Amino acid sequence: MRRPPNGGTLGESRVGLDTSAVRPRWGILALLFAISAVTYMDRVNISVTARQMMPAYGLTDQDMGYVFSAFVFGYALCQIPGGRLGDRWGARVVLACALVWWSLCTVLTAVVATLPVAGLVGTVGALVIVRFLLGVGESVALPNFNRAVADWMPPGQRGLGIGIAIGGIGIGAAITPPLASWVMVNYHWQSVFYLSALIGLVVALLWVLFSRDGRSDATAKADTIPTPVPWRTIFRSRPLWWLVASYTCLGYVAYIYMSWFYLYLVNVRGIDLLRGGWLAAGPFLAILLFCPLGGWVTDKLVPTIGLRRARLSIGMLGMALAGGLIAVGAWVESQTLAIVCLSLGAGWLYFTVGAYWSVTTDLSKTHAGTLSGVMNTGANVGGVISPSLTPWLADHWGWTASLLVAAGIALCGGLMWMKVNPEDGLRE
Repeated sequence: MRRPPNGGTLGESRVGLDTSAVRPRWGILALLFAISAVTYMDRVNISVTARQMMPAYGLTDQDMGYVFSAFVFGYALCQIPGGRLGDRWGARVVLACALVWWSLCTVLTAVVATLPVAGLVGTVGALVIVRFLLGVGESVALPNFNRAVADWMPPGQRGLGIGIAIGGIGIGAAITPPLASWVMVNYHWQSVFYLSALIGLVVALLWVLFSRDGRSDATAKADTIPTPVPWRTIFRSRPLWWLVASYTCLGYVAYIYMSWFYLYLVNVRGIDLLRGGWLAAGPFLAILLFCPLGGWVTDKLVPTIGLRRARLSIGMLGMALAGGLIAVGAWVESQTLAIVCLSLGAGWLYFTVGAYWSVTTDLSKTHAGTLSGVMNTGANVGGVISPSLTPWLADHWGWTASLLVAAGIALCGGLMWMKVNPEDGLRE
């Protein structure tokens, strides 16, 4: 990726992006949007196929909780290395390799019972291993989206850029429940994984063919020299760690939607399989709209109210509204009102994403991939916990209580924004 001359706080550029980067900029974002959609197709499909996979393999809700958490554990474990790979080699190579990796893991999910490892650790153990490896592959995605956005987008459009890129999860996660439900009902649940893997490989080919680094020879040579990561400065940055803590709260809530929303509609709200597939798209359609919108708004607010207030206001507002709407959706008896509130809750949750990811670039553009990897590790710590804790809470106190806990966690995440100041930067 094209990287302007370094300067400022830990390498932030003092000049704008080269004008030659303007035309391909939106093409890069379109490809990132597509990759984002694939990442969430590959992680959401199992929550739909679980309806047939669980009885086929004799899996319990708790078993599926372990499987969901295995993905997130692998995903969380490799966030920082994934971000560092992007800072070192660029997003083009890293994302191309990752797409092939996780498409292969998606195929293995479909045939997990036939794998030799299943004979050693059982089907549940084999499924946990495969989903862990899928998480490792997908871990490079979001940090490298941020790396690409930092390279291609000017400072005044980075919130919008990362909002568009991550907003692809909305379309990927929205189309997956109805598409996977239709394929599962008319063919077989394994076919869902085969189709997902095929789509991933097609997008990988498009990324290789149409993305580019856009670096001059001098820049390319300079980029082969690793930039030392200021780990001591990173670990001592209070704004970063409050950001990580807040994003952990977002991750806890987000993974409930990714792991349990479809099954919640079918098993708890009593909605049939096909209709549940369509209705489960609601939160992700809201994400598709709210994610880029939040990024655009935070960018527009910066010149008006300043960098810190622009990021903080979006973070606090989105998390507060998400928590309130989830609480209402959990409490009401009406199916329609519950689905509307829970869907809008997801939208407002992701309204904050542009602000979160922009702060990592505000702190240091040079190390944007690494910092976003640190932050996203937090989200996935929350994501490791919630897929298993959510059904446990539901078993003991009911689904209403389980979702109210999620609402409270979202509100806590919003309050933590009061301690985040991107203007502090990272200083040696």
